[in-house]
Amino acid sequence: MNTESIIYGVSLGPGDPDLITLKGLKVLQDADKIYYPGSLFKNGVKSSYSLSILEHYKLDETKFEGFYLEMDLARVKVSKLYDLTFEQIISDYKKGLKIAIVSEGDVNTFSSFSYLLEKIKKENFNVELIPGITSYALAASEHLTPLCLQNEKLIILPRVQTEAELEEALTHFDTVVLMKIKSVMDVVNNVLSKGNYAINYSEKLGTKNQFIASNLEEINKRDIPYFSLITIRK
Repeated sequence: MNTESIIYGVSLGPGDPDLITLKGLKVLQDADKIYYPGSLFKNGVKSSYSLSILEHYKLDETKFEGFYLEMDLARVKVSKLYDLTFEQIISDYKKGLKIAIVSEGDVNTFSSFSYLLEKIKKENFNVELIPGITSYALAASEHLTPLCLQNEKLIILPRVQTEAELEEALTHFDTVVLMKIKSVMDVVNNVLSKGNYAINYSEKLGTKNQFIASNLEEINKRDIPYFSLITIRK
């Protein structure tokens, strides 16, 4: 096997193409093949947040290879797609290619790349991960509000399911970041209406459609997209 083969997990940042690291961009410019994730909707439409970022870097688009995930809760189809995608990656790797697999945000945080990383490690392939800026880090910057200070504690909750779960987090942590909130806003509203909290809402960060707010009433007028989050401080 060609010892020059390597796989990079490259973080693209939360949306603004300028928020990639210099190292990440250099890897993309030098890569022989670039895999990017996307979503496949029930009507057959494909969409990729990662691709929309990649397109800004003036790369050779013949290197691009998308894998579009159908979001079924059982994740059966998703698992099969990861298997098929990894078969392609194995073939590229054995050809001695430099392979980049990208992910919006950070490759280590709620990233589709992690499922491929598990397979990569089992094969003992050369792999390097390039971390990136997370959406909640950018949110704090856009709101001009620190995530935590001194000995304060921070927790990140994806798709919080119950009021009790959120109330417990608010009891034990100074800052609570809620991600994947689209389907759980009833839970969030019920809890936040009971207390006096500093709330920062962000959606589509780093894009031309970015929106931020700190008023719960204003937030509830929004059609909450997938790429949204709420930061709560006591």
